[in-house]
Amino acid sequence: MDQLSGLDAAFLYLETPEQPMHVGGLNICELPPGHSGDFVEDVKHHLKQRLHLASVFQRKLAHMPFELANPVWVDDDALDLDYHLRSVVLPKPGSRAQLDRLVGRLHSSLLDRSRPLWEFYIIEGLQTPADAPAGTRHVAFYSKVHHAALDGAGGIALASAILDVSAEPREVKPAPEREPAEPPTLGQLTRVGLTSTAVQIAKMVKALPAVAGTAVNLVRPASIAARKAGKAQPGDPGHAWFGPKTPINVAVTNQRLFAGLSIPLAEIKAIAKGNGVTLNDVVMGICSGALRHYLEDRGCQPAEQLLAAVPVSLREAGNTELNNQVSMMRIGLASTVADPLARLQAIRRASTRSKALTGSVKSVLPTDFPSLGAPWLISGLASLFGRSRLANTLPPLANVAISNVPGPKFPLYFAGAKLLTYYPVSIAVHSMALNITVQSYHGSLDFGLTACRKALPDLPELARHIQLAHEELLKLTPVANAVDAETDAAAAKAQATGTPAKKRAARKAPAKKAAPRKAPTATKPTATPRKPARRAARV
Repeated sequence: MDQLSGLDAAFLYLETPEQPMHVGGLNICELPPGHSGDFVEDVKHHLKQRLHLASVFQRKLAHMPFELANPVWVDDDALDLDYHLRSVVLPKPGSRAQLDRLVGRLHSSLLDRSRPLWEFYIIEGLQTPADAPAGTRHVAFYSKVHHAALDGAGGIALASAILDVSAEPREVKPAPEREPAEPPTLGQLTRVGLTSTAVQIAKMVKALPAVAGTAVNLVRPASIAARKAGKAQPGDPGHAWFGPKTPINVAVTNQRLFAGLSIPLAEIKAIAKGNGVTLNDVVMGICSGALRHYLEDRGCQPAEQLLAAVPVSLREAGNTELNNQVSMMRIGLASTVADPLARLQAIRRASTRSKALTGSVKSVLPTDFPSLGAPWLISGLASLFGRSRLANTLPPLANVAISNVPGPKFPLYFAGAKLLTYYPVSIAVHSMALNITVQSYHGSLDFGLTACRKALPDLPELARHIQLAHEELLKLTPVANAVDAETDAAAAKAQATGTPAKKRAARKAPAKKAAPRKAPTATKPTATPRKPARRAARV
């Protein structure tokens, strides 16, 4: 019986019908040639052998008396696998746009808190590209797990339990036999709650001076810190206490949209190398350029730069616990800078300052805090904030959430099917209706865009702008064709998913200036992505 930490439990308390707090992923899978079985049954058999490898699969919440403190995790000996593993069939023709819209709808619904907090969906009827290997067909795998159970790094650890590095699943030792768990008694729950609260209070009192200073430093404008340190440079945009108001910084509804696209990792690395920045800086630069033009199309041109909320892992090396060990830093996106390369360099400077600040306070950032009264207090405040629609009037602490999760460089397999994509599906919240999470996987950078349907009804247009922003940076980078050895792997992967070689060669050719950006129209289709299996969503 393990009590949730303050950070884990906060994701439960902040959840409302309009603000689901689960994370997930969308994988397009390629079944082996000649596969004629029932893939859903294959997956069910596969999971039965591995449920014991990750505690999230077989534990549920037990709440404290009167919800005075954080709940505890207890074993669920009556797990109903047929409930947690579901099958959906797309209507014809089974396009990527249909798949992305379905994922948005599935991601909108809350998880049942009386059961283990996860659901898996096998989505069939997906259109298989004409140039896919003969005899193969594509299916999709969508998963969602409550954020109270894990963070991004924890999700990677969870994936290692159910995924393999070859089409032949590895041998897994059977689960050890154990006695059925008895439900915790009222006395046991009370004792655990009081003991944990006492420990949490003692830790917080000891760390309070450092934590108070840390909290102020994390939200203080980076430009102020830079001026004090004498590191501010002419041309750097100001970083205010709050981000500017935009159409994406509003109260959210309970409906979600999703869009995914992929960019070759070798091209991202070429941009980073050619401009002397990090891969994460390039991701920020692409998102900044895309948001700048997307907001312009909607008649919004903020005078101040957009701010990104960026998760920071607090995990020690090798830590694979399935819980949350993460904090947040803010990075200025230099969205008021017109030149893409100058914008990228401004982001590099802002990112360097934010990382230095976060690194200096990382050791004192808490992931646990006193929970006495937290369930009803935080839940009540979250509900009040949503119902009052204050997010429509108050300036946001950050305009957009952007997260970059490193993933495997090799292909993974699920119940014998090869994973072609690894799109993250994340959380949109009040005042920040857009979340962009990026996962590197097998030579590609897979972008997952999750948004409130009301705030961003044209989310596929933002996906198109991300593609254009990347191509713009690639063309302007002096040594954009200086890609590393990973190019061969990316090219082979692109060929397997149907990318024309001539088109890739044309995109890699250096150009003197970026192609002119064309304003989108209601009838114009989205830009053709590199891989038919990884097409940006259309509406």
